[in-house]
Amino acid sequence: MNGEAALALWAAAFPATHLLLSHPFRAPLVRRLGAGGFMALYSLVALLCLWGMSEAYKALSGAPHLFDPLPFWWPVSLVTWFAMVLFAGSLRGNPALPQPDADKIAARPVGGVYAITRHPMMWGFALWALSHMVINPTLPSWMVSTSILFTALLGAAGQDVKKRKLMGEAWKDWQARTSFWPFAKGFAHPGAFALILGTLLFLAVTWAHGWLGAYPTGLWRLL
Repeated sequence: MNGEAALALWAAAFPATHLLLSHPFRAPLVRRLGAGGFMALYSLVALLCLWGMSEAYKALSGAPHLFDPLPFWWPVSLVTWFAMVLFAGSLRGNPALPQPDADKIAARPVGGVYAITRHPMMWGFALWALSHMVINPTLPSWMVSTSILFTALLGAAGQDVKKRKLMGEAWKDWQARTSFWPFAKGFAHPGAFALILGTLLFLAVTWAHGWLGAYPTGLWRLL
């Protein structure tokens, strides 16, 4: 198996295993393994797929760019920063995460990143993937980014289905008051927590690009 075929296999396995374990296989595995055992298995499979993608991707380093990404550095940096803001805001008050009081969280007034989209974590990953497809336009990069993009958006859509079954009217009400697509219900402020933590994450991650030997990104390109 050549390098591109190996990467394609791992890139396909990541969303496939994510969706299978999150939906048709979830209930029987939880009954057999318990909630903790299921989460351990789920995390192990995800990490295995990410490791496989990473190793296959590294074997294809040096792949040529399909176009010049330089003119897109700053727009892409802005999109990546916004992705980090969405991700940071999703870390608290998120009824989509597995927690016993999710119905009470869903009953709260909509605010922060949830006024932008009810799936801020998934859209954070999706926007990250899209930005990397533009700024690193190589075939291996597109394979990895497409895998993450599909996992995020199909996972978000599947999450709506699963949560309606698990939470009933609580999720239906939350779904009616929020939007799947960012800003579909109008412009909204993400909140101070998301802005501050997301900006710090953005600065840390973009700094790590240079530390790891990759191209400088974001504000670090000015230094």
